[in-house]
Amino acid sequence: MSSTGGSAQDDIIVHVFGKTDVGRTREHNEDAFVVADLTTLNATLQPEVRTHTPGPRGTLFMVADGMGGAAAGEIASALATEVVLQELDTRWRQAHDTDAEVFARALKAAAETANARIHNYAVEHPENRGMGTTCTIAGFLGDTLYLVQVGDSRGYLVRNGVAQQITKDQSLMQKLVEAGEMTAEEAEVSERRNIILQALGPEAIVKVDLTSQAVRRGDTLVLCSDGLSGQMRAGDIARIVNEDPDLVGVCRKLIDLANEAGGPDNITVIAVRFEGSGLEPPTADEGPAHHPYTSQSEQRITQPVDVSAIAAIAEDDADVDASMQPTVPTAPRNTPASAMSAAAAAASSNPGSAVSAEDALVSVAKLRLIFGAIAVAIGAVVVYTLLRK
Repeated sequence: MSSTGGSAQDDIIVHVFGKTDVGRTREHNEDAFVVADLTTLNATLQPEVRTHTPGPRGTLFMVADGMGGAAAGEIASALATEVVLQELDTRWRQAHDTDAEVFARALKAAAETANARIHNYAVEHPENRGMGTTCTIAGFLGDTLYLVQVGDSRGYLVRNGVAQQITKDQSLMQKLVEAGEMTAEEAEVSERRNIILQALGPEAIVKVDLTSQAVRRGDTLVLCSDGLSGQMRAGDIARIVNEDPDLVGVCRKLIDLANEAGGPDNITVIAVRFEGSGLEPPTADEGPAHHPYTSQSEQRITQPVDVSAIAAIAEDDADVDASMQPTVPTAPRNTPASAMSAAAAAASSNPGSAVSAEDALVSVAKLRLIFGAIAVAIGAVVVYTLLRK
């Protein structure tokens, strides 16, 4: 995965289109969506965005499905798209760093801020209490999609002609399927399939699902509200994407198909096709899936260390430190700043000492490592002893 929008991104082309429809039974459209070039902050479907080369800040795609009755759902979904775009401007576009980890954190924080704003709005307007919206946010940077999920709007990726869902519904049906209480096919026709477990707004705190997905040349991303996904299967989405190279036609045909199935809800879809030599071609057996995002720090591997080796290292370091003069007073544990200041002051106030302030700080650091290592060794021995009994 690329961590920045580097020169390779100059050879990536993004084609995108989005469309929303009220459906056949609803009086109001409570869905909302946004497409934005985050480098220029151009949030339109004008030609310069519909086909563009992603800049160093990437591209945003987002679908929100409002709920709450009357106009509350419309307010919630509109607020969500507005706040997410504002937060990404502040947290990402104006940030000095263009690292992917900053981007992923900004996407998640933007959703959390939108949740707080919608919740506070409902508190201030009791007539809209309980209002909320789902959201599926996809941020594209380098060669990677970073997806934020709350609720049951969905993201699909069509690769090698096959559509796979790359988000996971926060719904009752999803939990029952994962628990083995119901098959995916049974969940699709259940009367309880519209029960979601989370949305932006109803509660002060929301748990955001953050995932990532490597993009391959020729991939097509489809984001949609459940007014679309509830009326068709992944195979239907793949068929329409494969049949029509024009994304305007793809969006129109998907909405028409959902309406032909009854159109019981608002329908929103964004279709994005990724092209260019800056992307790797897919392999025959490479399929997208739901991949929880892990930061670079979480990807670091911790190597196991034998207990006897820790004890030996601690003993050797203790022998070295015992020969060092003068003894430097240490500060209380868990206060590194004050410990360093005290050590530096003690060393610098002793003009006859052969140990500099920097050496004193090194001694303090070594002592901490020694005591920490001894504590780990003792703990490991205790655990080993208990397991042997």
